Amino acid sequence: MKIGYVLLVMLAFASLANAVELHHVVVRKGTEGLDMVPLTISNAGNDTLACNADFAHWYSAAVATVAPGKSARLELWFDAKTGTFTILNDKRENLPVERLWCGLSGRAFATRTQIALDRAGAGKGSLAVSCAAAHDSLLCQ
Repeated sequence: MKIGYVLLVMLAFASLANAVELHHVVVRKGTEGLDMVPLTISNAGNDTLACNADFAHWYSAAVATVAPGKSARLELWFDAKTGTFTILNDKRENLPVERLWCGLSGRAFATRTQIALDRAGAGKGSLAVSCAAAHDSLLCQ
């Protein structure tokens, strides 16, 4: 008898649950309407840098490795209407950058520092930062 009541209660609450409806997602491709804003990351330190981009709360990828005394150039694209920086993947799909960070290679996450993507500076046509180790972390300016 108790099982019958439990099943009735569960059935009553089941009607309150909302189903998730899946929608087709349109992925923006190409660079139409975007301005290229290359970012130069210079390594002023003695350790190799590992730089990564977070494209969504669940997806990130390595975007550059910078040897000591060298620089890497990232091809960023900027949408002035939305204030969004993107990186194109191999299919030329726009991957909106939520966060860009670098750390010391081999312990990048533990030593990471976020690279500020200046929306106001995007109008200048390029961005640049110089990074070096500082007290077991990385400092980029």
